[in-house]
Amino acid sequence: MSVVIVGGHDRMVCQYKRICKKYNCKAKVFTQMSAQLNKQMGSPDLFILFTNTVSHKMVKCALDEAKRSKAQVVRCHTSSGTALIDILECQMGAVTA
Repeated sequence: MSVVIVGGHDRMVCQYKRICKKYNCKAKVFTQMSAQLNKQMGSPDLFILFTNTVSHKMVKCALDEAKRSKAQVVRCHTSSGTALIDILECQMGAVTA
């Protein structure tokens, strides 16, 4: 499963990727807006939006890409490692069920 995480803290990027790897997910993490953000996201299976630490412009860009690629979107107000684990646990349960 491929995951794109939008938002979160810069210092947590490695931890987000490590957590995703434990769940056999490939992860791309975007904590800052860039000019070519929509082209860098690709077509993942899941978009995770950490809404507390992300700009409205990044959210719109991510939602547009999710709509284009027909990917699922999960929004979470907190951007902790535990929140990411909870999201992945829930998604993996939904995939295996």
